[in-house]
Amino acid sequence: MTKTILTNAINACVERGDKAFVPYIMAGDGGLKALKEQILFLQEVGVTAIELGIPFSDPVADGPVIQEAGERALAHGVTLRKVLKELTHFIDEVTVPLVIMTYLNPVLSYGIQEFIKDCGDGGVSGLIIPDLPLEESELLRDALVDSEVALIQLVSLTSPPERIEKITAAGEGFIYAVTVNGITGVRDGFGDDLQTHLEGLKAVSPVPVLAGFGISTPEQVRTIGAFADGVIVGSAIVDAFHHKGLTTVEALVKSAEKVAYR
Repeated sequence: MTKTILTNAINACVERGDKAFVPYIMAGDGGLKALKEQILFLQEVGVTAIELGIPFSDPVADGPVIQEAGERALAHGVTLRKVLKELTHFIDEVTVPLVIMTYLNPVLSYGIQEFIKDCGDGGVSGLIIPDLPLEESELLRDALVDSEVALIQLVSLTSPPERIEKITAAGEGFIYAVTVNGITGVRDGFGDDLQTHLEGLKAVSPVPVLAGFGISTPEQVRTIGAFADGVIVGSAIVDAFHHKGLTTVEALVKSAEKVAYR
């Protein structure tokens, strides 16, 4: 089955002269009932898709802002199963693709087939599982064959060319280009080789390339977005929602409009 929901949404954004903007939110930060309000707000201000982080007790890729958000969500009793169930209550109101970001252990504990079914019922279009390497991804990939859910691949700055070719060949939805070495979080700047890295990914990837990790200001959205098909912004969005800074969220989203390729 073709997994084109995310790809088509990103391509439509690029074709009208904008860059894709995908915000990350921690599902259940502020309570599970806040999820609907946050998703519909982001949809209203014009995001391309939404990445929903699932709180996990031992994250490997999360910086302090997202870790703290995860702890708040866990304190509300939020789980992967509860998030997917909550999505079914308002999925008819959601018009943008949803991406789940979780770790492998919660998926295995859930049961792969049941998890995939519930993703479909909740309107999920993509999965990001940062601790699932390409070499072991058949575990999920085979189970997703008859699903419209894309298994999104991450590429790091240190990935050698031959590995990049393998990862991009397996790309579904979009390629998540990690822009820094290390965990998520606000950064003042990025390496001088980032432009070359992103342009190289775009040259070989059959699906759009989105840049993420450390992007936190409108200027960074415009600068880095110019080298990719769009950006993913996490910590700045999570922090803004936590402090009720909705104007900050809107400004970040709008900064992806009319960003030219360099």
